[in-house]
Amino acid sequence: MTAPRPPLPPFTEEAALLKVQLAEDAWNSRDPERVALGYTEDSAWRNRDEFINGREEIIAFLTRKWQRELGYRLRKELWSYTGNRISVRFEYECHDADGQWFRSYGNEQWEFTEDGLMARRYASINDLPIEPDERRIATDG
Repeated sequence: MTAPRPPLPPFTEEAALLKVQLAEDAWNSRDPERVALGYTEDSAWRNRDEFINGREEIIAFLTRKWQRELGYRLRKELWSYTGNRISVRFEYECHDADGQWFRSYGNEQWEFTEDGLMARRYASINDLPIEPDERRIATDG
């Protein structure tokens, strides 16, 4: 069993902002195991056109993602919250093995259990090729 992951719902604005920052920090670690701990054992995702179920699939998905999305850096912004749900907008930048940079934009809808773990994550994402001098998010690679 996983320990509770504060802040817990129902969310206040302060708690929702903290939850978003904690998610951003975890994803920017590029550590699939660390990220997966924020989700329920049976968490359900839609990420673009891929459907992911459970922590093992989350870890496998994120491992593949960060093997091809190099120099990944993400920024999330709270869009709205109510009860046990939070919506965010985000953008991230990364490059492929050939050095082509991309900026990806999207929205996520999150639903949490009472112990603060994310049970559902639905992401809609669009990608834009960019030149290196168009980058807005500092990266380490």
